[in-house]
Order: sequence, then structure tokens, then C-alpha cells
Amino acid sequence: MGEPVLGRDAEPGLTQRAPPGSEVISPKNDKANRRRKMLLAVAGAVVLAALLAVGIPWILGALNTVSTDDAYVNDHATFVAARVGGQVAHVLVDDNNRVRRGDLLVKLDKEPYRTAVAVKKAVVDVAEADLKGAIAAVHGIEAEARSRRWKLQLAMEDVANRIAELHTRVAGVDKSKAALKLAELEFERARQLVATDNIPRSEFDHREATLVTARAELVQALADVNQTRVSLGLQRLSLDSRELGKVPPHLDQDFSAVREAQAALIQSAAQLGVLHSYNQTPNEMIEQFEKSGDIDRTFARLAADAPAVRQAEARLEAARRDLDQAELDLRYCDIVAEIDGVVTRRNVNPGNNVQVGQSLMAIRSLDEIWVDANFKETQLADLRIGQPVDLHVDMYGSRQIFKGRISGFTMGTGSTLALLPAQNATGNFVKVVQRLPVRIDLVGYDPDKNPLFIGTSVVPVVHINEPATGPDAGKFLQVRTPNQSAASVASAPVTSAPITSAPGSGK
Repeated sequence: MGEPVLGRDAEPGLTQRAPPGSEVISPKNDKANRRRKMLLAVAGAVVLAALLAVGIPWILGALNTVSTDDAYVNDHATFVAARVGGQVAHVLVDDNNRVRRGDLLVKLDKEPYRTAVAVKKAVVDVAEADLKGAIAAVHGIEAEARSRRWKLQLAMEDVANRIAELHTRVAGVDKSKAALKLAELEFERARQLVATDNIPRSEFDHREATLVTARAELVQALADVNQTRVSLGLQRLSLDSRELGKVPPHLDQDFSAVREAQAALIQSAAQLGVLHSYNQTPNEMIEQFEKSGDIDRTFARLAADAPAVRQAEARLEAARRDLDQAELDLRYCDIVAEIDGVVTRRNVNPGNNVQVGQSLMAIRSLDEIWVDANFKETQLADLRIGQPVDLHVDMYGSRQIFKGRISGFTMGTGSTLALLPAQNATGNFVKVVQRLPVRIDLVGYDPDKNPLFIGTSVVPVVHINEPATGPDAGKFLQVRTPNQSAASVASAPVTSAPITSAPGSGK
């Protein structure tokens, strides 16, 4: 402010105040005020622009994305274990070494397993020799069975021939009876005539001799009949019996020699693997052989399938399987990597004795890795399988952003899957927001360029308003089974409509 102006009539020594609103502002102060206002306006504009630059993307991100800082990298760990026991000869890798599938990791002492292989080979040789011996023995049994089959046939035919012979001899007895009766009549007539000298004495003697001969022939004929009957296992009968020619109806099946031949054939057939019942008649057995076709081919087939041959073949097969197992154990002495990855947790050294199943080291996969993100339950409504995800890894900062997609949801929150789940039935319940593990698969990941290490922290940002792609896109649960081909899983992306649920985000 300037000094007050004194009027002409003012008394000397007195100061007269100017009326309000009548102060005079200098040009210098007015310029400073304008500059101050301009700076304040510029500063406000800059602050407003900064707020807009930061706020608009944040608001858009809050409306279109869901994120969490409770996430980390995970993978499959393959634990390398010994398939056979033994002493460690060489360890060819160390921790942090990168290996490929099939690379040799550990060598065990092979000498005991080489010896086992040699022993099993000898057992196989013995089994092969036993098989050849069994085949030779069965061929002998086959020849014996052929012979016994024909012996049975011959035995039956012999009985039939004896029965026919019996009938013939019985007819001879009848003939001898008739001849004896005629001789007796001739002799009686001659005796009467010789008494009156009507015939010479010589004729009488001749007729007497004829009578004696007829009697002898009848006795001989009866003896022949009884001999045949005895050979057939029948009792002797007198001349007056009317059953001289009678035989049992199935004598050719029940005769002892026939049954003996049948028993021998059953024994040989049993050695060839064919079981016959003793209740079968010989005719039924022969008919069974004839029904099977050519007898030579039948016996050849039976010989090939004989129990002795089958047992020898089974022993040979078992010996070969034992040899295969011994050779497999020998190959197991070379412990190789089953996956591509990096060696961790090596706990074996040369000279150690290891047991079957003992863990030797672990291999962490570089390719089969994913991100486990624990989202709040209040964020899950906007998430679906197939949604794209930006992965911000702390170890790379903002220099590298990885791409991924949601591939599945764990069927339970972290608290329910814990070793000791929370018990909320005591009355001291305090509701807390639960978190559900969500699996995020990496897309276009190259471990040779930017490797991710297991357990490192990740901030996933899910774009909930972008279309979900890939298998099971837009769903909560996977519908594909693990045994479906990788080609169908890697087929053209399936696009679904964006999810239009209420926006939400947060950490």
C-alpha cells in the first residue's frame, strides 16, 4: 500500500486516512500477482493431467482386469530313484546341471547283474533242452497211442472172430450129433442083418467103426466148443445144454482183453492230454477218434498239445521272462533322466549303496511350468477358463511381461486343502475372505530366453472382458479328459463371448 495523501486543509503534524477502497496499487505489485495466479493455474493443470493420466488407466484396469499379488511359479518335479539296488559307481551330474531326456545321470555297479544274466541264460538253455526232450518223449507216446488204438481194434475183432468160431463149432456139434444118430441107426440095422447072415461080417464091422468114429467126433466137437467158450471167458457146458452158442450181447465190448487194450489206450491218450472216461465203451472211444478227422493228424495235433510239452514250454517261457527281467535290471544300472530339466537335490555320491526306490535327486522341468494364483473368492465370479493373463514377474520387473491363460480352478480353497483344515464349529468364528488357487498356463514361454524359477513371485492380471480362447473356453470346469490327444487340445482356439458380469478387481 502507498502512504496516505494529506489534504491542503490538514493540520500540520496530523495524518489523515484515505477512505476505504481508495488505496493506490503500484504496477510492480500487480505484475507479481498475475504471475502467481498463472503459476497456480499451470500447476493445477499439470496435477489434473497427471491425475487423469494415472487415474483413467487405473479405472479402466479396475473395470476390465482382475489381479492378485498372491501368486508364484510352480512346476512338476521328477524325483529320480533307483530301480535296482547296488553300489554307485559314477555320478555324472550335479545340482543346477541342465539335462535332456535320456541323459545318463548315475551308474551302478553292473557286475552282480551281469552274473545274474549269465545264470538266467543257462536256465533258458536247460529249459530248451527239456522242451526238446519232452517233444521226443511225446512222439514216443504218440506212436504208442497209435499202436494201442489198433490193438484195441484188433482185440474187438478177435472177440468177434471167436464168437463166429464158436457158432461154427456149435454147428459142428449139431452135425456130429446127426452123424452119430445116423451111425447108430446103421449099426443097429447091420447088427440085425448080420444075425441072419444077410450082410457080410465086414460090413457090420465097418458100420461099427463108423459108429465109434461118430461118437469120438461128437466128443471132439463138444470139446472144441467148450475150448472156444473158455477162451471167451464163458463156462463149459454139457452136450445136452441148449446154450452152447449163446454169448452175452456186448461181449466184444466187455471182454477182458478188450478192456485191457482200452485201458492202455486211455493211459496213452491221457499223456497226450485227451481224457476218456472208463464208462465209455471201446466202440465209443474209436468213434470219438474217428470224429476228430484223420487219425494221423489227430495224434500229431494231440502230441503238439500234450501236457508234458505244454509244461516244458511254460518252463521255457518262465525262464525267458526271468532272463528278460535280469537283462532289464542290468539296464536299470544306468539311471537316466526321464524329462528335460535342471538337476536339484542331488543326494547321492560314488560308493553309496542304494536301495530300490531310494531317491537320488530331483529334476525340475523347464517346460512344464505354470503359475498358481490365489484369487479372493470375491474375484472368482469374473474369471473363466481361457481368459488371457498378463504375468508380471518380480525378478524381471517391467522389462518383461509373460503371457498366459487360465486353464483351471482348484476344487477347494487353500484352507480346506491344508494339512490341518480350519475348524469353525467352536463358536469363535471370524469370517475371512477365502482364496482359491487358479492355474495359469504360460503361452509362448521360452526357457532359453527368459527362464522362470520355481517359487518366484508373480502378479497376474486377468483381462476379464477379452474373449476366452482354447480348450474349455468360458467354463469353470474342464470337460476334456486327460487321455484326449494333444492334437485336439492344440486345435484352433474356440472363442466365446466376453463375460459381462459386474466388474471387480483388487489385490
